[in-house]
Amino acid sequence: MSNTQLKPEPWGVHLCGLGPVLAVIVGNIVGELWVLAGLVYILGISPILDLALGRADQPRPARKSGRPFEILLYVHAALQFAAVGTLLYRAGVDSMTWTTWGAALSTGVSSGISGIVVAHELGHRRPGSFAWWIGRLNLLSVLYLHFTTEHNHTHHRHVSTTADPASAARGESLWRFVARTIPGQFFDAVRVHADKGHRGLSNPVVRGALIQVLFVTALWASLGTWPTAAFVMQAAFAVFLLEYINYIRHYGLRRDVGERQTELHSWQSEERWSRWTLLELTRHPAHHLKASTPFWELRPYPNAPTLPTGYFGCFWLAVIPPLWRHVMDSRIPASMRDTAAG
Repeated sequence: MSNTQLKPEPWGVHLCGLGPVLAVIVGNIVGELWVLAGLVYILGISPILDLALGRADQPRPARKSGRPFEILLYVHAALQFAAVGTLLYRAGVDSMTWTTWGAALSTGVSSGISGIVVAHELGHRRPGSFAWWIGRLNLLSVLYLHFTTEHNHTHHRHVSTTADPASAARGESLWRFVARTIPGQFFDAVRVHADKGHRGLSNPVVRGALIQVLFVTALWASLGTWPTAAFVMQAAFAVFLLEYINYIRHYGLRRDVGERQTELHSWQSEERWSRWTLLELTRHPAHHLKASTPFWELRPYPNAPTLPTGYFGCFWLAVIPPLWRHVMDSRIPASMRDTAAG
């Protein structure tokens, strides 16, 4: 059957992405072992679902109407703020106990999806629009306001080159990449605006950093030490998960600065569970070749390099560098392999 004869997937499959944030909200309210619901859901159950549900043999055509998906983005954003609110409640009740830190890590998992993944999608909308501002609030909830600047102005332009701090070299471990890319992306975002003459407090990235400091200070002054520490911890874990995704999306794929970008410069994954849960984030080659395309219209490329499993399953490979290199290095197209990281 040809692609044109297939019906689009039901839009409701993307409601799967609400599972983590709903599990976190319930877990944070109930307390005790339930605070680990988000961690178990994403890092325990989801890798199994990536394997169990597999990948579609043929991509289905895009839906003609994007309205259900637009609404879904705002539902994610609303639940993101609810999840952070329930974390602050849990930390206020439990103070310095393991449940506070368990809730912070679980909330960080949902913040990575309902917070950062949604902010990534909305960050490609017109600056100053309502959608764009919702994305900014999502990024404030994980203390990563500079992400939109670096992602839109540097990553999309220089992806898979040495000029992009968010592209990982072959042989570079996840841990080394995270330690390098987080400060690298921040200072790169500062430079983007500095090159336009915006220095000091006139630089939006510098102002954003100051806003984040003031926001955390206000939390501490109003809620106390443990809710503030839990909030910062969930933000840090969400950022770590974002940079894990950056790591696997371009690992080992290289082009020269100025060389034309193609679908060969980003890893693709068609595993259903990762696609449905992460708002088609796994169709990354298509996103890079036309960043303005909304997630529900992204299509896979048949010749794009393919990850061994979905984003959830790849996590457990990536955190063990020798295992990751064993699985991934041989998958890198010979013409695309960069030199091993020193």
